[in-house]
Amino acid sequence: MTWLARAVADVERDPETVYAVFPRAAREGGPGARAELLRTLTKTVQDPVAAITKLYWQGDAGERLEILESLPQLDLGPAALLLVHDALRTNDTRLVAAALGPYGSAWLDDHAFRQGVLKCVFMSVPLTSVEGLDRRFDEELRRMLADFAAERRAAGRPVPPDVLERL
Repeated sequence: MTWLARAVADVERDPETVYAVFPRAAREGGPGARAELLRTLTKTVQDPVAAITKLYWQGDAGERLEILESLPQLDLGPAALLLVHDALRTNDTRLVAAALGPYGSAWLDDHAFRQGVLKCVFMSVPLTSVEGLDRRFDEELRRMLADFAAERRAAGRPVPPDVLERL
């Protein structure tokens, strides 16, 4: 039996074991192991969002990143938006980009989505990493990006090409 198969069986038998195996999953189980543990967890606990949130708060940046990247596959609806909002408050470009992946793009309200896009611009996260940007791009976001570009020009600083493409 592989490490991942044992870990999944352990979580199925006792969901609390996820807190012990999740941090080791990438090293012991390889790519995709954490996502598999999260899928298993959602099927075995009454409140999967609470369990995933606990993993997120206890996790390091790599664990948080994998949780954010797994959210679209977990069928949680908007219930895990708290994690997306937290990631958008960080200064970790990987977490900010993941927050604006498929899950965040699907569930963030317009204001939070726009603010997330602007944060990406400030942090030099390529706008190509923002899921659904073309679909969610609106006049207010265009105005916000135009204001950003005007401030950059006034300060004698360059405007990122992916912002200029949107104006």
